[in-house]
Amino acid sequence: MPAPFPGMDPFLEHPRFFPGVHDRFIAYLSEALQAALPAPYFAEINERLWVDTVERPIGPDVDVLRGDQPSSPEGSGGVAVATAVTAQPVVITVPVEERRETYLEIRSPSPDGERVVTTVEVLSLTNKTPGPRGRTLYLQKQQEVLDSDIHLVEIDLLRGGVHTTAVPLDRLRQKAPPFDYHVCVHPFERLGEFHAYTFMLQEPLPTVAVPLLPGDAAVRINLQAVFDRCYDTGPYRRRVCYEPSRVVPPLRPEQAEWVRRVLREKGLLSEGSV
Repeated sequence: MPAPFPGMDPFLEHPRFFPGVHDRFIAYLSEALQAALPAPYFAEINERLWVDTVERPIGPDVDVLRGDQPSSPEGSGGVAVATAVTAQPVVITVPVEERRETYLEIRSPSPDGERVVTTVEVLSLTNKTPGPRGRTLYLQKQQEVLDSDIHLVEIDLLRGGVHTTAVPLDRLRQKAPPFDYHVCVHPFERLGEFHAYTFMLQEPLPTVAVPLLPGDAAVRINLQAVFDRCYDTGPYRRRVCYEPSRVVPPLRPEQAEWVRRVLREKGLLSEGSV
C-alpha cells in the first residue's frame, strides 16, 4: 500500500513508530546501495550498543538507618556510653535497558582487509534528544568520522529535537531555503565543506549523491523510493490513526491544513476530524 504523502509521513515521526521506520530505512537503503555500488564497493549494516537507565529515581541513593540508643537511668548520675551502630544500606534497583542503533558503512577491500569509505547515518530520536547516552555516543562517532578519511552522510527525517548533523545550523539556514528535513554530506577530502539537501514536508525526499573514494563517481540514491519501500512493507496503514492532532511534533497551521486535504483526497481522514 503506497504512502499517503508525496514525501515524509509526519505521523511516523511519533516515538511509537519512528524506531521501526529507522531500522527499515537502514535495511532498504542498504539494499538500494548494494544494487547501485560498482565493484568492489559493498554496503554493510553496523550497530552501536549501549545501556541506559529506564528511569532515574529522585532522592538519596542510600539511607543510613540507626537503631535506638539506650539512655542512662534517671537520676543515676552515670555517664551515657555511646554504642556502635551498624549502618544498613537500602538497596535501590534502577531498571536498565540495552539499546541498539543501526547505521550503514560503504566499504572497499584494502591490503589490510576492508576500508570504511562512507558512513551513512539515519538520525534517531535519541540522537536528537539532549541527555541520553545514545546522543553522546553519536556525537563522538560523528567527530571521529569528521576527523578521518571517511565520508559522512547524515539523513534527518525528524522535525523535532535539537540540530545534530555536522553542518552548522546557522550556516545551513543562511544558505538554504526554509526546510523541515535535510540530508548532510561531508566529503572527507574537502575539509569544512558540507553538501546539504533540504526539503519541506510537502516535497518528496531527494535523490542524493553518496561519495566514494576520490576518482570514483558518487552513486545517486533516491531516498523517496527507499521511504516508499519502508511504508509498503511496514504496518503503518494498519497501525497509524490518521488524525492530524496526533502528529508529534505538532504541525504548523498551514501544514495541518495541507495534511487534512491530502488525507481527505486519499479517504484516510479519521472519522470526526475537521
